[in-house]
Formats: sequence, structure tokens, C-alpha cells
Amino acid sequence: MQKLIFCILLLNSIILYSQVRSYTNEFLYLGVDARSMAMSNAVLSSTYNANAGYWNPALLVFTPNYPQFSLMHAEYFAGIANYNSFAISFHKKDSIAFAFSYLRFAVDDIPNTTQLIDNNGQVHYDKITSFTAADNAFLFSIGKKINHKIQIGGTVKIIRRVIGDFAGAWGFGLDIGASFMSDRWRAGIVARDITSTPTFWSFSLNDAMKEVFTLTGNEIPSNSLEIGVPRLATGICYVQPLLNNFSLQPELSLIFTFDGQRNTLINNKIFSIEPSLGLEIAFKQMIFLRAGIGNFQQETFPNGKKWTMQPNIGIGIAIKNILQLDYAYTDIGDNSIALYSNVISLIYHIKKHSQASL
Repeated sequence: MQKLIFCILLLNSIILYSQVRSYTNEFLYLGVDARSMAMSNAVLSSTYNANAGYWNPALLVFTPNYPQFSLMHAEYFAGIANYNSFAISFHKKDSIAFAFSYLRFAVDDIPNTTQLIDNNGQVHYDKITSFTAADNAFLFSIGKKINHKIQIGGTVKIIRRVIGDFAGAWGFGLDIGASFMSDRWRAGIVARDITSTPTFWSFSLNDAMKEVFTLTGNEIPSNSLEIGVPRLATGICYVQPLLNNFSLQPELSLIFTFDGQRNTLINNKIFSIEPSLGLEIAFKQMIFLRAGIGNFQQETFPNGKKWTMQPNIGIGIAIKNILQLDYAYTDIGDNSIALYSNVISLIYHIKKHSQASL
């Protein structure tokens, strides 16, 4: 039942907001890999693995000179929704690197009970079927080194969203990123959806589904268009070596949106800024402790309004420059409106016995 309610709400949101709007294809902004989620997605200037194609394609040039792939799994809404990602990166030359990424956010096995009861009031459990509501994204990225201080990159996004046999959409977008380095400082900037990512929806409801919409007072959807607005993501970090093979790396990320006032820490009628702060402590680049804080929002309670935030923690282990395992636990103590999640990811270097670091 929870899954069916989720699907109905999703369909209604598509119907009501099938136009130029702020919150479309939001699954693209959840983040990928446990490291980033532990650091509240403050990783735009410090992701040097296959996931750079998602975060900042300019950083792909710092991935190993041999193929590397990454896998991630996370669960949301008490296990109702699954979020998975895959990425692989490789170099053509020392100064040019490529990556392919795939993201899937889905609610599977949603019961379709539209034919459970016939016109005579008889219940037919054998007519219950199931379907999937899934958001998919295919990312093709390239990064190029301009010199030892400046790198640039771009990502082409193809979006495929489906809700069973009832609705489907195709979307297309483009991100452009850059990276800047100076001694221990790192900075990154990414213009996301600079083409105002269009998503084209088509619907094919059968008579039973149309009847459900009519009986519940909902509008029967027709083919429509969503257009996601651009946003600007920035990040800056500082790498500080410590004694006894330890190092400290704090990072600040700022997400700028330009579609009016949002419920973020900094906002006005023209733009909004969503900050997040991450911290990583490394020992011999083998063991990593991480923490982050973000998702600052003002929530309404019976006794008034107050600001909430989402704290996250995580750990990572690198094994002989071949394999890295990462874990994140998000929304510690259920402090924010977001539901907590456990995230696991893996990064594997296909070539063994390399001296390159993760």
C-alpha cells in the first residue's frame, strides 16, 4: 500500500507541475558514493575517482591511468525505494579522461489493484499485478587538463523515467565543470543543467486507470513537458598534512539556484544558496573517517518554526590501492526532515599492483 500511495503522489506531481519548474529530476541531485554522502555532498573539488563524472567532470583527469569502476547502493523511505549507481572511468591520454555513469532510483513491485474489484463488487486477488516506478540517468563525461593548475570537463545526461506502462519520459541535459589547484587548495565549479534540461512525458493509461483517476477526482494526464532550471555548484577544500601519517581535509560546498526563494539557509526572491560542510581525516591514505553537515531547512512545529540540519558520518578503507570500501550513515538522530539511510559503495582498480593512490 505504501508503494502504491508513493506512485499516485508521483503521478499527481507530474500532472500538476508539467511545465517549467524548480523541482524536476531531483534524483539527479541526491549524490553518488558513500564518501560524498558522509561528507554531505561537499566533494566538488576533491573527487578523484570514477564518480568525478557525476560530481565534477574536470576532475576525471586525476583518476588512475587504467580503468576504474565504482558501485553504490542505498535505500530510502524505510527500504521502499532503492538508489543504485555505477561508474567507470578510463584515460585516452594523460591529459584526457572519460567516464560513463548510470543512476537508478526506483520503487519496485508496486501493487496494481485497479482490477481487484469488478463491477459486481467481487474481489479477484489473482488480478493484482505489479509495476515499477524508476528514474534512470545515463551520464557520458569527459575531462581535460589545461595545465597543472586548471582542468575543465563536461557531462551529457540522458534521462529515462518510467511509471509502469502508464507513463514514461525522456530528458536531456548538459553540465560543464572546472577545477583549480594551488598548493594545498582545491576549488571546483560546475554549471548543472545549463541547457535547462527538458523532460518530455507521455502517458498511456488504460480504461481502468482512467476510471480510478476520475473516481478519485484527479485530472487524467496528457503528454507534457518539464523543464529543469540551471543551478551552479561550487566547492573549495584545503589539504593539511598532520603528524604520524595523518591528513585533514575540510571542504565547503555552495549550491546556487536562480528560480526564486527556496527553503535554504541563505535565500531571497532572486536566488537561494544551499551550503554544506564536509570533513575527511585520512591515515596513510588507507583509513578514512568522514563527517558532514547540510540540508539546512526551516521547519514548522506546533510551537513555532526552527532551523534543522542533517548530520552524516562515514568510514572508508583502502586495500593495497586496488579496492576501496566506503560506508555512510546519513541523518544521524533523525534531526532533519530527510529519512536516515545506510549507504555502501565500492571503488575497484582493474589494474593490480599499481602505485597510484585512490
